[in-house]
Amino acid sequence: MAPDPLRFAVEGLGATGARCARQLVSAPAGGTVVLRDPEPGRALEVEQSLGGVAAADDGDPGDTVDAAVVILAGPVGTQLPAATAHLGRGTPVVCTSDDLTEVQALLALDAEARQRGSFVVVGAGFAPGLTDLLAVHGAARLDHVEEVHVAKVGTGGPACARQHHRSLRGESLDWRDGQWLRRPGGSGRELAWFPDPIGGRDCYRAELCDAALLVPALPGVQRVTARLAATRRDRFTSVLPMLRRPHADGGPGAVRVELRGPAGGAQDVVVLGAMDRPAVAAGAVAATAAVAVATGDVRRTGAGGVGEMFAPLGLLRSLDDAGIRCAIFEGGSQ
Repeated sequence: MAPDPLRFAVEGLGATGARCARQLVSAPAGGTVVLRDPEPGRALEVEQSLGGVAAADDGDPGDTVDAAVVILAGPVGTQLPAATAHLGRGTPVVCTSDDLTEVQALLALDAEARQRGSFVVVGAGFAPGLTDLLAVHGAARLDHVEEVHVAKVGTGGPACARQHHRSLRGESLDWRDGQWLRRPGGSGRELAWFPDPIGGRDCYRAELCDAALLVPALPGVQRVTARLAATRRDRFTSVLPMLRRPHADGGPGAVRVELRGPAGGAQDVVVLGAMDRPAVAAGAVAATAAVAVATGDVRRTGAGGVGEMFAPLGLLRSLDDAGIRCAIFEGGSQ
């Protein structure tokens, strides 16, 4: 018997996973949600916070589950084995990981997912995720996209904060003229302006996965970079373990996507952005992507990023309905 097309499972109930579950149970399409988390009692706690409209499950991530789509929101290193297990049973998965190594491994599931006629949505979060949708949507304003530059500020919770801390001591992955370039994290300072009230922040190279997801989504793009907002202390302490425990919620954050290319015979720049709590926005993106998979609103089977797998305007409209506001910079320089 096939699972209910609007029955979802959320595995990993941290800051992002819990908000994803809340978004799913409040979605206009309705549906039921199965909750899983390796921490004892956590799934029941989230079930109670949702008013009994979701069901706690004591299965481990990757175990068989009665759901049409599984959202993986666990820590780095847990999503690949769970995705592989679910894909082996033909169950589509939506992954929220932003770890470069894990994202590349998830993208490598493309051939198997195509063969099974299933889906592995990769990087369904605030950045990457929402930034991919903004990039592909903004590309329609240009004749073709030559450059994409992504910047982000803020974290979605403790696991996200630890991942960002690690990324500053890694190597960035940039795309330039058909080649991948590696450069040290914490270098390449640039001042990026985010939507108010975030404003200007210094941003640096880091071990981010944005380019790995945007290059396939924007064929012919010549340059893709991604930077992370950081303070001087963040950079200097990135080689050490985190000196204090991260906050349960990272507070307000923002993303900025800048595209460059010709438009109407002249070079043009398109800048889009969004400001929200990263965990809230990431949960909404993952939930919206899962609903799109369940309803068949996907461009192709296989494994790919949000910008590659979905028509951006439809998801952006759904996110707007969920309260995730995006903006485009309208202005110019003298």
